[in-house]
Amino acid sequence: MMSSSSVSISILAVVAMQLSIIHNVLSLNQTNSYLQHICINSEGTYKQKSSYESKLKDHLDSMSNILDYGFVHGVGGAGSKSYYIKVQCRGDASESKCRSCLFTAFSGILRRCPNNKGRIIWYDNCFLYISEIYTFQKVDYKHYLYLHNAKDVSGNIKLFNKNTRALLYKLKEKATRKEQEPYTRDYMYATGEESLGTMKLYGMMQCTQDLSVKNCSVCLDSIIAKLPRCCNGKQGGRVLNPSCTFRYELYPFVKA
Repeated sequence: MMSSSSVSISILAVVAMQLSIIHNVLSLNQTNSYLQHICINSEGTYKQKSSYESKLKDHLDSMSNILDYGFVHGVGGAGSKSYYIKVQCRGDASESKCRSCLFTAFSGILRRCPNNKGRIIWYDNCFLYISEIYTFQKVDYKHYLYLHNAKDVSGNIKLFNKNTRALLYKLKEKATRKEQEPYTRDYMYATGEESLGTMKLYGMMQCTQDLSVKNCSVCLDSIIAKLPRCCNGKQGGRVLNPSCTFRYELYPFVKA
């Protein structure tokens, strides 16, 4: 469940990803399921309910009021009590869902990493990154998490993997196109679908909006390269990273 800053974890997808009755709800993006978290032990600890935690909470409260385009970051504290915060919401999450996800994420990370200065948590609609290290505009090459559907695709797995990779590269080109308008909810965010005979493959990619388009491209290349390790022949899968992410499924899961 937890990882040091240099270890990647492969995780079996939650049961909800396997149930078709849940798929219909997920396709409307009405859920905000917890995905995974990392407690970064190398960044040290602090005392619970201390002034550090109180200032952190107040900072997050103020940040929740400026989530109109789905991304916000901030710095606070001083010296050994300094911190950096980054929040990125999914491109199809409304402002209200984004704000709600931020509060859920902070509550969740306090429970799961109660004393850690460095910690990351992912939900369906957002992720929250708190660190003593200033990571603005930098690609994270240390923290990768893999989630996949428990079921394998039927038929030609090699061909399915090839088609999945092709869709992801197509979405990468869309997410990193130079003519994008910054400071919008769908900046460096892309969705798409591809027909595979009687099936349809749906995909989503996103970078955090502090990255340059060039660094977004670099980050997306790094997670696409994780596809064989993450999701070989699986009906659905994700790679989560603090700088970028992808997801694919055999059912629709984002708003059109």
